[in-house]
Amino acid sequence: MHKPAINFKEMTWFERFIVFCGVGFGSGLAPKAPGTFGSAFALLFVPIWLAIGFSGTILAVIVMSLIGIYICGQTAKIMGVHDDGRIVWDEFAGQSITFLPLIYLGQMNWIWVLVGFGLFRLFDVWKPWPIRVIDRQVGGGFGIMFDDIIAGIWAAICIILYLYFVPA
Repeated sequence: MHKPAINFKEMTWFERFIVFCGVGFGSGLAPKAPGTFGSAFALLFVPIWLAIGFSGTILAVIVMSLIGIYICGQTAKIMGVHDDGRIVWDEFAGQSITFLPLIYLGQMNWIWVLVGFGLFRLFDVWKPWPIRVIDRQVGGGFGIMFDDIIAGIWAAICIILYLYFVPA
């Protein structure tokens, strides 16, 4: 399926800025698997999350999510396509949520970064309940953001279950 081109020339500077954020600072413009590239770009936030700690990360993710509702909604509106694969700001929030248990427990390392990345991508692509329902029935920027937030929560739950119930 051909995706409509993004015509930056016909946008105001503010619309360009919003779309630039919406497409994950360009990471969502990858020709194949833009969501995976957006999630991989979000891994660059891990050092920031570690520096600001658990409470700071929760606050940052909440702000990122609230701003993301607007950014994703406006980007979709400007592009004329609901939840276009190139819109990856939602991956930033969902991928970050995945790491909250590891930040809280101080167990973040590169193995967990890769595991968290894989888990988030699994849930984001697979879309088990309620992610699939949200993805299909909730519109606008809220819908774009919310299914990835739930995917991040599912991935975080998997990490918690492993950490608490699998013997070391």
